Amino acid sequence: MRTGICHETFASEERLWPVAATRVWMLILAICLFSLPLWGGDYVLAMTCIVGIHIVATLGLNITTGNTGLISLSHGAFLGVGCYTVAWLAHRGVPFYVALPAAGLLTALIGVVVGLPSLRVKGVYLAIATLAAHFILTFVFREWDAVTGGVPGTTIPRASIGNFTFVGDRRNFYLIYGCAFLLAIAARNLARTYIGRAFVAVRDRDISAEILGVNLLQTKLQAFAIGAFYAGVAGGLLGYFYGAITPEYFVLTLSVFYLAAVIVGGLGTVLGSVLGAVFMTFVPEALRLAVNASSHWFPSVAALLLPMGQAVFGLLIIVFLVFEPHGLAAIWSRVRRVIHLWPFRT
Repeated sequence: MRTGICHETFASEERLWPVAATRVWMLILAICLFSLPLWGGDYVLAMTCIVGIHIVATLGLNITTGNTGLISLSHGAFLGVGCYTVAWLAHRGVPFYVALPAAGLLTALIGVVVGLPSLRVKGVYLAIATLAAHFILTFVFREWDAVTGGVPGTTIPRASIGNFTFVGDRRNFYLIYGCAFLLAIAARNLARTYIGRAFVAVRDRDISAEILGVNLLQTKLQAFAIGAFYAGVAGGLLGYFYGAITPEYFVLTLSVFYLAAVIVGGLGTVLGSVLGAVFMTFVPEALRLAVNASSHWFPSVAALLLPMGQAVFGLLIIVFLVFEPHGLAAIWSRVRRVIHLWPFRT
């Protein structure tokens, strides 16, 4: 535990960043992040934009699964709902600052419907129920040609404000990370409200929470709605970033990707969502780049390892979870504790 901190009021203890040093470091991080388009290369910017979209989606799933303990395998399909909603509205001239929240709200409504079985079932049974919802939604994506464009997909007009159009990675970067920053602060604030505390109570012991006055159905549906809202916004950002989308993107693997990001990063924390999204995006890419780089010296070995990239990545996740089940956020917490207490032993 960090020492040297004395709170004189409850309000000071409840601040987002109660320590001045933390606020300074957050300001430095924000400056470095939002200055990246000024000096970053095209590849770095493209990957960073993808990470930003994954962060928004992972934040939503962490609210549903990490904070409330409700396993959802339909999160990838929720992104599709948001993406196709934005596409349909954009083709009708709706500006992005209206279409993006509308996509989130429509996805939240569908999330409420998907979350209805959570009052009667839990655990693996709830996971199967959300899996069924995923297949239903992906079927709609493929067959509803008038809205989704069917299997060939559809194009999405670029987001714009007046004559300023978000074209290219540099402009989309600010759109994506502006939304990610606001939604991350909202998720952090949510944990300090009655709703956020009710989520944790339901996760830890739902029967005890109900005895204490927590409405289980309302709380679980709120968790699904908020998580789906984040996914809908992430899907809208994904559509604006790529400019075209097909149903093949929103497969079950995408839902598993976000579930793995939540577990690897750390359940129930905003930092865990960020770290998990970064890990799940960059580690496979780092493995691919390493294999391509070694192909010049070891062509036979590189040809063997390239198809095994996903297997190596899966093994890395398993090993990581065995030795650190609380995720990357717990590792970072220990590193901070060592720094704060240096030169004393922890």
